[in-house]
Amino acid sequence: MVLRTSNSLSLRAGLPKAGEACPPLASPIRRAVGIRFRMSNFVLCTLARILVDIFGANFCNEFLHTNAHAGRSFAVTQAEKIIAPTQGAAGQFAFLVAAGIFLSRIAGLVRDRVFAHYFGLSAVADTVRAALRIPNFLQNLFGEGVLSASFIPVYANLLARKDEEEARRVAGAIAGLLALTISIIVLIGVLATPYLIDLIAAGFHGEKRELTIRLVRIFFPSAGLLVLSAWCLGILNSHRRFFLSYTAPVIWNVAMIATMLLWGARREQSQLAVILAWGSVAGSALQVAVQMPVVLKLLKGLRLSLHYGAQNVKIIVNNFFPVLIGRGVVQISAYVDLWLTSFLPNGGMAALANAQTLYLLPVSLFGMSVSAAELPQMSSSLGSESEVAETLRRRLNAGLRQIAFFVVPSVAAFLILGNVIVGAIYETGRFTRDDTTYVWGVLAGSTVGLLASTLGRLYSSTYYALRDTKTPLWFAIIRVGLTSLLGYLFALPLPRMLGIEPRWGVAGLTISAGMASWVEFNLLRSTLNRRIGKTGLPVDYFLKIWGAALCAAGAAWAIEHYFGRHKPILVAIVVLIPYGLLYFLFAWILKLAEAHTSIQRILRLVGTGR
Repeated sequence: MVLRTSNSLSLRAGLPKAGEACPPLASPIRRAVGIRFRMSNFVLCTLARILVDIFGANFCNEFLHTNAHAGRSFAVTQAEKIIAPTQGAAGQFAFLVAAGIFLSRIAGLVRDRVFAHYFGLSAVADTVRAALRIPNFLQNLFGEGVLSASFIPVYANLLARKDEEEARRVAGAIAGLLALTISIIVLIGVLATPYLIDLIAAGFHGEKRELTIRLVRIFFPSAGLLVLSAWCLGILNSHRRFFLSYTAPVIWNVAMIATMLLWGARREQSQLAVILAWGSVAGSALQVAVQMPVVLKLLKGLRLSLHYGAQNVKIIVNNFFPVLIGRGVVQISAYVDLWLTSFLPNGGMAALANAQTLYLLPVSLFGMSVSAAELPQMSSSLGSESEVAETLRRRLNAGLRQIAFFVVPSVAAFLILGNVIVGAIYETGRFTRDDTTYVWGVLAGSTVGLLASTLGRLYSSTYYALRDTKTPLWFAIIRVGLTSLLGYLFALPLPRMLGIEPRWGVAGLTISAGMASWVEFNLLRSTLNRRIGKTGLPVDYFLKIWGAALCAAGAAWAIEHYFGRHKPILVAIVVLIPYGLLYFLFAWILKLAEAHTSIQRILRLVGTGR
């Protein structure tokens, strides 16, 4: 296997890659949604200074050129003058991804809070959650992860070699092939929906099943559009335009939020669910539309084709299938969870979805952001085999530290302070305090494999940069096999054996998935270490971040119990802010470089007023 990615790279290994009406939402929330934010020239210039000081010039340039391309005001010109002298580092790309994902996830949390207000953990809530996940296989199979692993390494390599014409042809061919394939699958999916429900949600019967069928048929076109959005993301990421690609999903979330706010108080749950599905379709179309102008500008025009015969297109397609199969295997695991949850009491599926929304927040912000930013960087590495191996090893180890520094306190917060987090986000309207405790239990189960899942993403990206999409596939198959077997045992027989309520089988699903994630992570790490040298987190660093996180979580837990019962959002403010500050303080005392860097930047910002 030749590791070099220069012009002399050997291609022998191939490139990879219901019922009643819902209560009205509180009027303050309605007013908040309608607030228009205005920013003066002074505020924009001040924002530029802050961003430069904390995050470096790369983020600021990305922010300006992606979001201010429609016009050039005096404030933008002044902000560019502030940014120009500052030299950004390549590592800031990870922040661009994290910033975009953060905005998208915040919008998702708002969407879920509004959803919880109108649907709670009802049977209709289960139906909507299931209906969203069934056609979502399109996005999971053909979307961001698969295209990133197969398309970006080839396209980014062409850009690195300054072959823009070939890069443009490849992008047009992949877009054409993808659009044709997705259109056929969407049509088949709409026609075969009743059979899919019988297979994947066999525990649904009567009105619950009929509503699910209706919703799935509406959601299918929405999922197809989101696949095309993933193609846009591939283009934007390859050109280092990370911010736009990861903030675009905000549009989809806003469309669904607006739909529920407009019709939630005037429709019963089943009717609102149908309207919400159409809102999802509109949001998906808008998500693609907001990215397309920048994509077309970067490509300098787009010529769609079905030209499969071109060498680089063949390489992408050939490497697409191992990743597709790997994602398909993972999707099978998700459908096994869906199938098992359909046999559990009402509310289980909605509780699982709520917990997964929170669980995926650190996965996306820290695992996905670093991995997505590193993939094009790793894929563009030049030099001899040993030089590329050294570059990959250095970037991987730095990324692992960056991910762990933020994911470990996330695990501690979910496990010890999960009731505070769940209550602040979901406890409104039909979502009760008992529901909060239930979702917290499911979320606590998810913490078992949170760190392994996030670190494993970066290891997989390193394999993809080495033009190896098959090794992660085999390890994914092992993980899914374990997840399915353990998931069945933990979700159905084990609660009966332990004499606990059947609904807690949902927590068993998340625990089993976490155990399997650690198996996969260790396989990924040990195999890669044999190829590029020793990688991983030092033991002393691992112990320090866990010590800082647990001490901070213990202090925050004491604050919560002293503060007593109040409104969930108020409790979250009083408890979670001190938790975050204490974690950074303890990490600084333990001399962790990541804490020192962050604190020094904040102190410099406060001290200089810049």
